[in-house]
Amino acid sequence: MWGYIRLELIRSVRDGGYIVFGVVMPVVMYLLFTNLGLAQGDKHDAAIFTMVSMAAYGALGSAFNNGSGIAEDRAAGWLRQLRLTPMTPAQVVAGKVATGVLGVVPSIAAVLLTGALVNHVTLTPGQWLEIIVLLWVGTIPFSLLGLGNGYRLTGQTAAMANLATMLGLSILGGLWIPATGFPGWLRAISEWTPSNSYAALSWHAAFGEAPALREIAILAGWLVVFGLYAMYGYRRAGKTA
Repeated sequence: MWGYIRLELIRSVRDGGYIVFGVVMPVVMYLLFTNLGLAQGDKHDAAIFTMVSMAAYGALGSAFNNGSGIAEDRAAGWLRQLRLTPMTPAQVVAGKVATGVLGVVPSIAAVLLTGALVNHVTLTPGQWLEIIVLLWVGTIPFSLLGLGNGYRLTGQTAAMANLATMLGLSILGGLWIPATGFPGWLRAISEWTPSNSYAALSWHAAFGEAPALREIAILAGWLVVFGLYAMYGYRRAGKTA
């Protein structure tokens, strides 16, 4: 299984989409939002809030990109080969999730380093560590959703579906524009999205606030839903591979 994870990591790093959507775009957008006056409120607080938002956005891009190549793997017969290995379906899915979780590290690090070096964001060591851990572990549900789409859809369709889902969750979750500026009905929807709860946990940490149990529960609920979806997709893909 570790050999499988290592192989998938190498494949991910060589993917141009991973670099563009997971690392370059979040950093560029962070600099645009904070240094062109697009981020609202106190400049220092806005730099912190937007830093977390764009780190979360980059992590989502990397997590979903991890699942976009699954459809091509199906067409090439890779899933059929995996079914011949001693790995169980749960181990294959877990291996891909581990790849996605490890693959988001450069995305998170790039934005946080930009915040510290360019916008001079200052936080305590404990806050930095808490933000990194929350952003890192919190990508698991999104990796599962991206995998589910990859297992269920064809190559180009899966890539488009993952891109559209990532952008939709980023916007609706308040990563681009704070959900506090949404109309009441849209804000109510945003609060139930996994992306909003995911980023909110790190927003709380960045401003020295305790995490909300409601956000933890919402993210955990989506984790179960997306996990079942990924397992279902893998089993169905294995039957048709």
